[in-house]
Amino acid sequence: MDILIRNEKKEEERLVEVVVREAFWNVYKPGCDEHLMLHQLRLSEDFIPELDFVAINNGRIVANIVCSRCLVEDNDNNIVHNDIISIGPIGVLPDYQNKGIGGMLINMVKEESEKLGYKGIVLYGNPAYYHRFGFVNAAVYSVHTPDGTNFEDFMALELGDGRMQGIQGNCYESKAFEIKPDDLVKFETEFAF
Repeated sequence: MDILIRNEKKEEERLVEVVVREAFWNVYKPGCDEHLMLHQLRLSEDFIPELDFVAINNGRIVANIVCSRCLVEDNDNNIVHNDIISIGPIGVLPDYQNKGIGGMLINMVKEESEKLGYKGIVLYGNPAYYHRFGFVNAAVYSVHTPDGTNFEDFMALELGDGRMQGIQGNCYESKAFEIKPDDLVKFETEFAF
């Protein structure tokens, strides 16, 4: 399968939201909200357009990955670092899942984010999947969830040896990840088919 990966174009935003909606529909719960997350991320200051990629097969967008900036704060609520990023959502159309496309997108983000000077990537995800790409429990780097805890699904990846040294504290993702039920109901009307 020939896959082209490139940056998303502005005029493709709604189409990509449809792809992400189809990728997550009824997977983790009835319906989904990842397409609204994506929409909100694009409107936030945390969104990183240079790390917004689409995967294309035969001229069709079949997958997307986006990244946003995170903050790591110490115990005194001082910002320690703002050069940590978060991946997600990653959406792959159902017919294209389990074909390595998500991995291609993750590797592209790893490569490009390191070139851009980011120190690390954090995410919430399936350890069995993300360990393949070098992600480990974020506790290894003394980076914790906003409430100061850690669990196996909260992972981090250092982008270059020693780059995350000294980055310790609680990690806060963009507020764009917060979904209000009323906003989702309203947004979903735009996808009535």
